[in-house]
Amino acid sequence: MHYTGTIWRPPYEAASLIIEATAGCTHHACRFCTLYEELPFTFHPSPLEDIEADLLEAQTWYHDPLRKAEERLFELDEVRLERIFLAGANPFGLKAHHLLRIADLVQRYFPGCSSIGCFSRVTDISRKTDEELEALARAGFDGLTIGMETGDDEALAFMDKGYGSSDIIEQCRRLDAAGIRYAFFYLAGISGKDHGVQGARMTAEVCNQTKPWFIGANMLTIYESSLLFQDIRAGRWAEESEAEKYEEIRELIAHLDIPVDFAMMGASNPVMMQGRLPEDRAQLIEALDSVIPRIGEERLRSYRANLRHL
Repeated sequence: MHYTGTIWRPPYEAASLIIEATAGCTHHACRFCTLYEELPFTFHPSPLEDIEADLLEAQTWYHDPLRKAEERLFELDEVRLERIFLAGANPFGLKAHHLLRIADLVQRYFPGCSSIGCFSRVTDISRKTDEELEALARAGFDGLTIGMETGDDEALAFMDKGYGSSDIIEQCRRLDAAGIRYAFFYLAGISGKDHGVQGARMTAEVCNQTKPWFIGANMLTIYESSLLFQDIRAGRWAEESEAEKYEEIRELIAHLDIPVDFAMMGASNPVMMQGRLPEDRAQLIEALDSVIPRIGEERLRSYRANLRHL
């Protein structure tokens, strides 16, 4: 398999076949991000021949190993795979015609595959026409994971995300119209000290105008190699306490008015939890309220300080 550096995937893609479509990020400017600093380049699309070779190799994993090789090769309807996740920071940033060629390869080697997912930036959607989005939906692209981070425009601008809250709403409505589902990643702490609760309310306001099937909350962890660390040292930005991050997530859950799965599952979360809104709102809030009294700021800060890698 052609994998480059650390391979990232959402927790809910654990059962998907992971095929690398890109390495690195087209934007590569977010002030907090250090995920792709190990790479010798900012962004690199995988050659189609590498993707085809990986699909061919993976095909052998989904066949009965006791069957003869020639039977496995030609009876593709025996392949048991429903979803493929294209790895890379934002493969949806590839041109639509390139993504469609990848979809054709997927169908050639896994004709039973019903959907293809990947990470996407908000700007990746805006660069595609409505007709292209509809073609991608027909080709199986569905369940995109979008790192919205926040609905706080001031925080989005400071972190150099390259879009605003209105862009999130506009582009997600275009996905809705095309029939492409999506999930959000939210980053608690991105608004900075004393602004987390307000940022959470703004985020809920944005989310309530969209239709994500899932919202995953992660907690901002700042590494010395990030631009944000330099901002802190220069006094341009101040980090939220761990307690404020939990207050922020509590506020987000309290103000979400859409039916959505919610989870805190990544390594950046010292305490993991998940539930369904609005049904589990009270239980989630009760669990969040218990974290600081039960664990305390000092232990939570120690966890983050010793989190060597996300």
